[in-house]
Amino acid sequence: MLNYDYPLYRPPSEAKSLIFQVTLGCSFNVCSYCNMYRTKEYVERPWDEIKMEIDLASKHMQDSSRIFLADGDALNLPTEKLIQIINYINQKFPKLERISCYAMPKNILEKSLEDLKKIRDAGLTMFYIGIESGSDKILKKVTKGATSQTIIMSCQKAKNAGYSISCMIILGLGGKTYSKEHIDETARVLSISAPDYVGALTLHLEDGIRDEFLAKFKEPFVSIDDADALIELENLISKMDPKSPVVFRANHGSNAYPIGGTFPEDKEKMLEKIVHLKEHPELCRPIGFRGF
Repeated sequence: MLNYDYPLYRPPSEAKSLIFQVTLGCSFNVCSYCNMYRTKEYVERPWDEIKMEIDLASKHMQDSSRIFLADGDALNLPTEKLIQIINYINQKFPKLERISCYAMPKNILEKSLEDLKKIRDAGLTMFYIGIESGSDKILKKVTKGATSQTIIMSCQKAKNAGYSISCMIILGLGGKTYSKEHIDETARVLSISAPDYVGALTLHLEDGIRDEFLAKFKEPFVSIDDADALIELENLISKMDPKSPVVFRANHGSNAYPIGGTFPEDKEKMLEKIVHLKEHPELCRPIGFRGF
């Protein structure tokens, strides 16, 4: 129905959401592990185009309860324009429960706390934030454009402004060489940030990005295997100690083993499941059934 500019991405939990592309591409677009928007030039779509698509969708999907603002950079829009979009969406979709978008740490930090609260009050209530790793060394090697401290600051700022935040981390991002540092520092950042949700994915380098990733890493990169990924999960869960409840999921299609639970009450259950999976490697998801 809507004339999407592909490729189009959204978080797994937004599978049933109506999507409006208010921006195209990503304004940063140099993270070496990410191939999502490399075929696109970053564009902030004009209001008339966005309004037309909202009008069109509201005629056929007025009962939509969740809306996701794409592409990767909705929060990079000027505050007043973003509020204009959100207000109009709320007018057109009376059963709306949630509006969400991806948010880079730099975009959160560039908005004032007052502007973030205005956007939150208008109806954008959830951010998906890519943490990827808590290690400054790895973040630099993969050209993330953030440090562990700016990631922590952005998460805390978003929470202070009233947002729910869902954060993604990538198992294997440091390879075998930096596996321990990757997990130790990621657990530290997650413990301090205490997102509402954490999703763990496993690194998969697509052909179009592999050479760039290896070149930017600036040293030999040895990928982890399924057994290593399970050890990383075990260490991450063991070391995480958030001071507020965190829903943890490692059930993304890229993962060999599905793990899930809520901190702190399910921590030991998750660790017990990992022990069982380590004893039964045949339970891993076959590579042909993994989605990247």
